[in-house]
Amino acid sequence: MNLNKFDFYAIMGESLSFENTLKLDFTEGNHELKPVDLSKTEVFNQYVFNQLRQKNKKYGIGGYLEKRAIYRRSEVFATAAAFRNIHLGVDIWTEAGAPVFAPIDGMIHSFQDNAGFGNYGPTIILEHELDGKKLFSLYGHLFQKDLEKLEVGRKIKAGEKLCHVGPFPENGDWPPHLHFQLMWDLGENWGDYPGVAAEKELEFYQRNCPDPNLILRCSCLDS
Repeated sequence: MNLNKFDFYAIMGESLSFENTLKLDFTEGNHELKPVDLSKTEVFNQYVFNQLRQKNKKYGIGGYLEKRAIYRRSEVFATAAAFRNIHLGVDIWTEAGAPVFAPIDGMIHSFQDNAGFGNYGPTIILEHELDGKKLFSLYGHLFQKDLEKLEVGRKIKAGEKLCHVGPFPENGDWPPHLHFQLMWDLGENWGDYPGVAAEKELEFYQRNCPDPNLILRCSCLDS
């Protein structure tokens, strides 16, 4: 399906562009990361927000299919079969408390607190229908209070305030950011879906998880 033909509401309430957004690099090729103790969230947080302050930007962005170095900080990404290090969503790094809006009409499919160091923390999944085809969108690293009073099946309108970028440690103990991801099929998942894949799994996940920038339309990610 061609998502370019649809109109989407800006999920941060404003367009993400070169004027307000900085593309961030979390690959092994970013040598500035090497001395950063990523296991200490406060240190990791200082690194991220220093980057934004130096460039006078409100948001940092990036990550779709990025082979990342930052997942060595948590055992969540190490399994007996393989190490997961390829990011399947887009991260929008910004101050905790920033509101997040639904990009398109849908309903609440599921939600839960995926607690644990390096996990999603509070997470919401919306279900949408576009020309008769289902699409799911995931919002991770939220405030715990964003899950209060939610109801599965509740209708959500495009532009409706859905949640907020959460603070650490309740957001899975990450520097504040929104993990935004798209999925065509959730399988048996509920309130959760892998946000990082191992290289040997990438072909499947790349087919099932389209580029979130088809909705975000951030010019920084087109360069």
